[in-house]
Amino acid sequence: QVQLGESGGGLVQAGGSLRLSCAASGRIFSINDMGWYRQAPGKQRELVAMITSSGTTTYVDSVKGRFTISRDNAKNMVHLQMNSLKPEDTAVYYCNADRIYVSRYVFTTDVWGQGTQVTVSS
Repeated sequence: QVQLGESGGGLVQAGGSLRLSCAASGRIFSINDMGWYRQAPGKQRELVAMITSSGTTTYVDSVKGRFTISRDNAKNMVHLQMNSLKPEDTAVYYCNADRIYVSRYVFTTDVWGQGTQVTVSS
């Protein structure tokens, strides 16, 4: 069974930085798109950033220029470097993989981590 586990959340002052990491574990052959989502209290979960297996990235407008997503395919990891953090970035951040192959032809879809809290104080 494949799993995703996040780390790196915490409390930071506005203007500060945090780096989130997500590691996939289990029997893994390859992973397609990986992304970071966030959910603030009372709001819907939203996509923050996504990266394809070849490295193409997408960001929500509110984080462009401040956040950087990257991945290490050899280690089955994805990272989110968050700079110039704002109080409105406060949320639980979730790692997602849209498709994880456990062999050449067998895969599982829409895998989520348990989430990590990011709190930005003003």
